[in-house]
Amino acid sequence: MRSRACLSFSPVPSGCSRSPMLLPASPLPSWPDSLAEAMLLQRELKDRILLQDPPHPICSLAAADVAYSQGEDRAWAGALLFRYPDLELLEEHDLQVEIRFPYVPGYLSFREGPALLQVLSLLSREPDLYLFDGQGIAHPRRLGLASHLGVLLQKPAIGCAKSRLIGEFESSLLKRKKGSWVPLIHQGRTVGAAVRTRSSVKPLLISPGHLITLSTAIEIVLHCCRRYRVPEPLRQAHLRVERLRRRWGQDGLTRSSQESK
Repeated sequence: MRSRACLSFSPVPSGCSRSPMLLPASPLPSWPDSLAEAMLLQRELKDRILLQDPPHPICSLAAADVAYSQGEDRAWAGALLFRYPDLELLEEHDLQVEIRFPYVPGYLSFREGPALLQVLSLLSREPDLYLFDGQGIAHPRRLGLASHLGVLLQKPAIGCAKSRLIGEFESSLLKRKKGSWVPLIHQGRTVGAAVRTRSSVKPLLISPGHLITLSTAIEIVLHCCRRYRVPEPLRQAHLRVERLRRRWGQDGLTRSSQESK
């Protein structure tokens, strides 16, 4: 991957505009109150997913994460904006929110999506891509956190999970060197990849969320993994919300300890 130019997918100028791309002033979406409504919405939104690379360069990306209070009725959400590909931090924002939707495996985006969209709306410019600590299409109904929010934001989104929610991969074929990967298969379809983001360390499960292909998602994630297993933007987002949780004397669990995302 080039180290100084934006990651480009089509014959467009490689330079990036320096003028800010302000987020639209449209209201945040309404969210369902029941599992039945949530399932219907998942089935509707999954048909809007497009797994194709964007026609514009990737010059910036945002990462967001959530940490819960001990009672898990409140959470801290953080959003960080980075220049790409050098990963210079440009902005960071956070807020505290109430959590209204219950924890149910496979419906995490309904529990965390409102908080993540709210904190992302504080960014002064719209990123070219989003990284989420969760699944993309590697989900029972093909609409994990990254796919759900990618469709709502109408921007490229990548899901980076620490463990599987669905699917199988051939661990015996996965080499121990950073950059090695094998496909994650569910019901005969490739829904992601097990990617070695650090040599001799447990792989991450990468799945495209929206407006990106699996191969490009892997390339971007590997570029963002510096010294650690987790992509640096997501690692910094996680550290920020964890600091906020500890600062207010909360000893609750972060989302990463709850499920495989």
